Amino acid sequence: MSDPHDEETGVTGETWEIEDVPEEWKVLSTTRHFSARVISGVTDSVVMPDGEAVDRDYVTHPGSVAVVALDGQERVLLIRQYRHPARHLLWELPAGLRDVEDEPLHIGAARELAEEAGYRAETWHTLVDAFTSPGMSDERTRIFLARDVSPIPDGEFDFVRKHEETDMPAVWVPLSDAVRRALGGMIHNSQAVAGILAAYAASADGFASLRPADAPEA
Repeated sequence: MSDPHDEETGVTGETWEIEDVPEEWKVLSTTRHFSARVISGVTDSVVMPDGEAVDRDYVTHPGSVAVVALDGQERVLLIRQYRHPARHLLWELPAGLRDVEDEPLHIGAARELAEEAGYRAETWHTLVDAFTSPGMSDERTRIFLARDVSPIPDGEFDFVRKHEETDMPAVWVPLSDAVRRALGGMIHNSQAVAGILAAYAASADGFASLRPADAPEA
């Protein structure tokens, strides 16, 4: 039986446990409109609870990981990257696709931290999980907290940045200032906003409540 303190009572008097759960309604057909290098566009004919079938358009995505790297001064590492669909230079977390088969998520996150920022970390925790835009995409992201961070010495890690990553500055920003900028509408990337706010909240107990780096996804 669940802990009643973990439940909420709605206006109907029903008691709900506030936790997302897997669910899949019946799909009568799927139409694939295009397949690109990373994403695909599809339409599913989905049966609603009243029996009516309706079309739902969405983008399939391999998923992503991101890293909130904190140094000993409680500063968060941010990188700036051009994002063409948004037509913005965005301050973001080191992040990337889940595009290596069977790679543990925290290993992929460590690889992205090295490739995009040139850092590594000794201490890793799972910070927060999210669907980035569940009304239009199946992309799910896991954001990690990385601490005990140090730069990778020159010559130890050989990675050539290309395209948008060629000119990608990296800066250390006090976590409290990053929170202020996220709430003030100066940081817009969804992973960055979620990760910054989650890290700030988790710092209240010294990060003791965070899940291990290899925690399973629901």
